Amino acid sequence: MSNIDSAAILDALSPASVARMAQLDVFPEIGSTNAYLMAQAAPDDGMCRAAIAAHQTAGRGRGQKRWLSAPGSSLCLSIAHRFRDKPENLSALTLAIGVAAIDALRDAGVDDAMLKWPNDIVVRESKLGGMLAESHCISTSGAAVVVGIGINLDLPPAILENIDSGWAHAPIDLKSILGRAVSPEPLSALMIDRIVDALVIFGKHGLHAFSESWCRYDWLRGRDITVQEPGTSLHGTASGIDSDGALLVRAATTTTRVISGSILVDAHASPAP
Repeated sequence: MSNIDSAAILDALSPASVARMAQLDVFPEIGSTNAYLMAQAAPDDGMCRAAIAAHQTAGRGRGQKRWLSAPGSSLCLSIAHRFRDKPENLSALTLAIGVAAIDALRDAGVDDAMLKWPNDIVVRESKLGGMLAESHCISTSGAAVVVGIGINLDLPPAILENIDSGWAHAPIDLKSILGRAVSPEPLSALMIDRIVDALVIFGKHGLHAFSESWCRYDWLRGRDITVQEPGTSLHGTASGIDSDGALLVRAATTTTRVISGSILVDAHASPAP
């Protein structure tokens, strides 16, 4: 079982992240880092608590989908945070965390990382990872959340053969992208720095502060897609996001706001220039 060095992560964090980090928990194996933090008391106002695991046995993605991994094959990171004042449009937090994750990956040398609405990380038309944001506790004034991220580091063939995203060409990992093994400690520190910063900015300015970056990282924009929901489907062209984070889908002369659903990409579609 792979072990992660918590001291090395703390040493690599920025002073701003260290000042906001109430606790860092590291596990060789856990059911789910998100579930673990959801079961703990929320940190104090403005503070964060992080949990990192070398392996998750019950990881989850959006819509309760399983997150498949093997020991040491993925980075499994979750951060709990309490907002002093409840942000507007808290449901759009996942999009802001996605921007932070892409910024961290680009810091790590992955120059072509992109985002697929609402919570997937894409490199070379393939899925590298994903995010999950959950409300921990909400009051009339404040709010506590847990945000999780999973990044493929070095996937074994057994995992590669059993992942079927329904939209990506194939899963991909950092080892194949960068041509070398990636240690979880420096990547964890980069992710924590970017995510903690994003949480603070989102608390003050909401999604607006991330809209320009999201547009730059938007992998779906200009692609022909199908949005599938129970009993219905919508065909059209992805046209960016609304101010509240809804996906905009253009079909003929109508633009529809999409707030949920599975997004499938036309196999022959490519983004508009």
